[in-house]
Order: sequence, then C-alpha cells, then structure tokens
Amino acid sequence: MNPFEMVAVIVIAVMIASVMRAKYGHRRGRLDGSDSTQETAETMRLRDEVKQLKERIHVLERIAVEKEDTLTRQIEELRDR
Repeated sequence: MNPFEMVAVIVIAVMIASVMRAKYGHRRGRLDGSDSTQETAETMRLRDEVKQLKERIHVLERIAVEKEDTLTRQIEELRDR
C-alpha cells in the first residue's frame, strides 16, 4: 500500500466515524454512561438563575434611568425659577 492510499483510507475511516458519531449522538468525555437527568436538572437550575439575574439587571437599569430622569427634571425646575 503506497502512502497516498494509506492517507485516503484514514480520511475515509475518519469520515465514516464522524457520520456514525453524529447519527448516534455520541458525546465526547462521557465515559460512565450515566443518564442525563443530572445534566438536565443542572441546565434548568442555571437557566432559572440566568433569568433571575436578567430580571435584577432590568430593575437596576430602570432605577438608574429613573434617577437620571429625576435629576434632570429637578435641574430644569431650578433653572425655571
């Protein structure tokens, strides 16, 4: 077998392995074969945490803008006097 044929065989083998992995959903780094309920629970917990953090950021942004508007309004009232 010459080097070109060997490279071609390796490329074909890797392509077949990639297609099989994609088809059967094999993930890297998963050796114990445990079910994904822990991962699903962790994902849901993290999504809830992100949602709560986004709500807090929204409230903080509203407070910052509200104070800025109030300050601007007070300055304008002082100028009008």
